[in-house]
Amino acid sequence: MLKIPTLEELLDAGVHFGHRESKAHPKMRPFVFSVSNGVQIINLEKTQIKLQEALNFIQDSVRQGKKMLLVGTKYQAQRIIREAAESAHIPYVTERWIGGTLTNFPVISKMAIKLKKMERDLEQGEFEKYTKKEQSQFKEEITRLQRIVGGLRDLEKMPDMVFVVDVKREETAMNEARKMGIPVIAIADTNVNPDKIDYPIPANDDGLKSLKMIIEIVAQAVTDKED
Repeated sequence: MLKIPTLEELLDAGVHFGHRESKAHPKMRPFVFSVSNGVQIINLEKTQIKLQEALNFIQDSVRQGKKMLLVGTKYQAQRIIREAAESAHIPYVTERWIGGTLTNFPVISKMAIKLKKMERDLEQGEFEKYTKKEQSQFKEEITRLQRIVGGLRDLEKMPDMVFVVDVKREETAMNEARKMGIPVIAIADTNVNPDKIDYPIPANDDGLKSLKMIIEIVAQAVTDKED
């Protein structure tokens, strides 16, 4: 069973730091403990409760054979998302979200299939029968596809749930998930509307330590399927 971080561990990771009051969303007030020097302080006891709810949902879904997609394109989250996702074999998006990734999934899927084939052909030396110019073009296309759909290469069907790091930044991904009826788990900092998230996790979505703690435990929930 996954161990929820203690209050001390959450504090040490800076999970409690929200945004300034001037950027606060009124619907996040129930998750705010206090205000310090104009900065909202998240109630970490409520973070623990909501994190547990999110992890329970993820694990229940995984036990049913469902797949999750991790989304985090902000600079400070990219490496954390990529490493956690690759370690747990979870599809991910860390570069720009491509409009239609969910609402036009067959097109994205074809691009991922093309990437896998080209990577395989390169590895097996299939490009050697072409001219150097053609080989260079093929490699450039592989690089382009890796940037666009590299993290989606093993996503064979529409994801059953989406985890989002920054709700405001990933608004398009959020909208597509809602349109397709896909549940969203997301970090909810004090500047967002938690009503738009199926499983909000009140937490700092900017700090590296906070991001690392939340993302890694979410990824761990996919691999740790035991009760």
